[in-house]
Formats: sequence, structure tokens, C-alpha cells
Amino acid sequence: MYQDDYQRWLAADLDDLDLTTELLRIQGNDDEIKDRFAVELKFGTAGLRGVLGAGTNRMNIYVVRQATQGLANWVKTQGGSQTVAISYDSRIKSDVFAKTAAGVLAANGIQVRIYDSLNPVPALSFATRYYKCNAGIMVTASHNPSKYNGYKAYGPDGCQMTDDAAAVVYNEILKTDILDGAEYMSFSEGVEQGLIRFVGDDCKAAFFAAIEACQVRPGLCKTAGLKLVYSPLNGTGLIPVTTVLHDIGITDITIVPEQEYPNGYFTTCSYPNPEILDALKLGLTLAEESGADLMLATDPDADRVGIAMKCPDGTYELVNGNEMGVLLLDYICAGRIEKGTMPDRPIAVKSIVSTPLADAVAEHYGVEMRSVLTGFKWIGDQILQLEEAGEEDRFIFGFEESYGYLAGAYVRDKDAVVTSMLICEMAAYYRSIGSSIKQRLEEIYAQYGRYLNVVDSYEFPGLSGMDKMNDIMQGLRDDAPTEFAGHKVSRAIDYEEPDKTGLPSANVLIYKLDDGASIVVRPSGTEPKIKTYFTTLGKDLEEAKAEREDLTEALKPLLK
Repeated sequence: MYQDDYQRWLAADLDDLDLTTELLRIQGNDDEIKDRFAVELKFGTAGLRGVLGAGTNRMNIYVVRQATQGLANWVKTQGGSQTVAISYDSRIKSDVFAKTAAGVLAANGIQVRIYDSLNPVPALSFATRYYKCNAGIMVTASHNPSKYNGYKAYGPDGCQMTDDAAAVVYNEILKTDILDGAEYMSFSEGVEQGLIRFVGDDCKAAFFAAIEACQVRPGLCKTAGLKLVYSPLNGTGLIPVTTVLHDIGITDITIVPEQEYPNGYFTTCSYPNPEILDALKLGLTLAEESGADLMLATDPDADRVGIAMKCPDGTYELVNGNEMGVLLLDYICAGRIEKGTMPDRPIAVKSIVSTPLADAVAEHYGVEMRSVLTGFKWIGDQILQLEEAGEEDRFIFGFEESYGYLAGAYVRDKDAVVTSMLICEMAAYYRSIGSSIKQRLEEIYAQYGRYLNVVDSYEFPGLSGMDKMNDIMQGLRDDAPTEFAGHKVSRAIDYEEPDKTGLPSANVLIYKLDDGASIVVRPSGTEPKIKTYFTTLGKDLEEAKAEREDLTEALKPLLK
């Protein structure tokens, strides 16, 4: 079957010479052909993500056309504005895929609003809402290596597509022949016919205004003298992040020169993920040379942000996603109470795999903390429920441990632009009172306890990888562990049993241990990985680390 598909692609007059060249190169190599054609990239709530190249199991213009035709079929049943917003990041062929998607939508009679240059995830979410679109498309593979690209689909609320909508779109995709089943016109023809229009300056200005309205202490940064090193990691963050920071008064910004401008090959770091040290090394060197208060980096589609904070001894320390989530929650709560801007019955939202320290901080400030499934769409869904009740102002903050944060209801996905602003404002505030982010973090640990949160990943590549992951998860269910490293499991929670959790079904297992520690096991929704999340609580960091290491070793044999 896959050989037949390969021969059909090889015989076709493809619109992308790169694909034809690749198909000729693998001629006669069964393994290479099988890898590209034996399966198809599956469309889900996270859209599509895959390696660039030829075939049904790769990201290319034909996969994009097919996916967009499926989306167009769904849009045409929805009524409304019959409009779709499109943005794209700096990755290889992102602009090509964005214009390809626009051409399919236009050929289906659907209006398109597309950015005239690369822009981040939150800008796409904002434009989808601003123009009252039926859907949005973001061409990105987030922080994956350069050989990947992807396609995220958004609903009319600016949140990633719901399970039900994604299932309908996927069903329409399956009905669409990948090579010739999609309606298509060239981008230029769509522009000439008035079906494709660019996002206007009014929308762009409104996006920045909405972000800047989320300041906790307006005006503070103009006099704080904060010194910042920033890296967009060759992605979309440069213009929006520096625009907002300049607007609020932060002007001493040194950009990492090698990572300043768009570069889909990410030549300075093989994995452009602000969660990892390698991606921040160049920025850290600059920070050490300049004595910056803070080093900050956003990922290629600028929905995640990572930082290194300056310590009292002049060294720099990375802040993980859980720590930053807690720091921002603490800063927002304290600041809004001080300024009298805290809403009645405030709500914060976090994912179930994020630190329970956030629950303790929320309780301290009288904030209701809601826990939702992993995936920022579930945080967006909470905001939507508040919006429908006319209470969206109650939402003050949402975060995931994977470096995604949002303050404000103006978009429905992670926003590294507003987060960069708030992190810098927070750093400027602590600097102005003779403190620092590092000092405040230690104060939080002294007040609530020394929590340690660590995430490990186990990769399962290849065509058999998903089957292996499924077997491991099923094995944990069939032969449920009763203890880890001598600590008894006091409660095991299976999120595939929604009647017991109150949340939608999800392939997640959580083990609560008798000493207050916890272990979470879940397959990644976008990569061939099983992720494990450990939370330990000790009298000091060493004790928390020791237990985490013991738990890791106890879990490893169960993940083989």
C-alpha cells in the first residue's frame, strides 16, 4: 500500500521541487519509503506536527492543503463571518504553508486575514477574536528542532480547537484526497479577488494595548533601571516583545545577536526550547559580561518564555516553569491587592501536572485555584466559561509547568509577550525595593515549604513508538504499582475515568504517595515521549532532591 502511494506521488506533477527531489532520492529504499508513506500525520486538538519532507507522514504543502480543506468544510457549516485568521513563525516553509492554507480557504470562498510577516501564537489568537473569525491557523512546531513544522487550528474563541471540532475536521480530512482533493487557488489570485486580506494595523495596535493593560504596577519600569538580555531564539518574539518592553519603559535591552533575526535552521541551538540550558547559553554569556539583572528567552512561536535570574553572588540561575508560575501568581496577587485592582472572587488556573505550591499561594491570597488537564486549551476553556457568564475579569492568571503563562482574557493561549512584560516588571519591582526574583523565590519556599518539581522524558521514536507507549500505559493500569522507593501509593488517579476526576478523559496517571510526594505519568500530545512529573517536599532542597532521585530510579523499570 505505501509503495503504491509512493509511486503515485513520484508520478505526480508536484508543485514543490524539493518534494520531487526527495522522492527520487529514496527510490528503491523500502525503509525510507515506508517511513514516509506507511502512516499519515493525524490531525487532533493540537493540529498537525511532523518532520518536513515528502509523503503522508511528513509536513508538506499537500498535507497542509488536505488539512485546510478539512478545516474549510467545517467552517462552511458554522455560519458566522466565514473568516479564518492565519499566522506563522520563522520555521522552514512556514510562510509557504501559511500562504498555501490561505489559498485553499480562498478557493472555498472563505475570507482570510493573514499577517504580513511572521507573528507569534498569541497574535494569532488575538486576531481570531478581533475579526470574529470562525477559526484560526498557526503554522509552527513550537520549540521542536528545525526539521519539524506543524499546523495548529483554533476555534472562534481564539483557543485551540475542541475535541469535537477536531474530530469533525479530521473526518473531513480523511475524505479529501491528499494530492488533488483540496480546492486551491494561488495566494496572489486570492488577494486579487479580495478573499485574502492582511491583518490591519488596528488589530496589531489593539493586541499591544491589551497586553500593556495587564501591567500590575503601571509606570514602575520607567524609573527602575532594569538591565535585560533578551533572545527571541531566531523566532517571532523580537518585535512584539521589544515593542511592549519599550512602551512600558524598559529600554536597556541587549539582544543576543546570533539569535536576533528569524532563522528556521536554529543554527545556534539544535533544540530552540527556553526550558533547556543549551538554548540560553549565548544569552547567559552576554548577561554575565554585562551584569544584566535578567536574561530572558522566548521560543520560536513566542508562546513560552524562560529566564535566568541574577543571584546575590553575581551568578545566574535558571528558573523552571513551576517556579515562574508561582512567582508570577504571587506577584500578581500581591500587586493587585496593593493597587486595589484585584477582582471579586478571583480565579487562577493551572494544569494538573503543575506544582501544588501554586495552590498554597492562591489560598494565601484568597484566590480560587482551578486545576485542568494538560494543554492550554483547557485553561482557555475556563476563561470561556467565565466569559459566557460575563465574569472573565475574575481570571487573573493561568499557567502550565512547561513554561506557558497567561494574564488577562484577551487571548486564549500561552503568551510569552505579556509574560515577558510581567517578568520584567516583577524584576524591576523587586530591584526597586532592594530585593530580587531570587530572594522572593527563597521567601516563598521559606513560607510554604521546599517543593521540588522535576520533569523527565522517555523517547520512543519510530513507527512502533506509539504502540510501545500505549503498552507501557496499559501495563501501569493492569498491574498498578502500590509503592515507589518504599513510599506507599496512598491514592492512584486514572484520568481515563472521568467520572472519578470530574475532568474530561485523558491518558494520565497520578500517584499520590504517603509522604505527600506525587508522580504523574502521561504520553506527550505532540511528541513520541512519555513524560514523568515528580513533586517532592523536603525540609530543604537536598532532602527533596534525594527523594526525587529515588522515585526516578523506582519508576524507570516500568517505562521500558
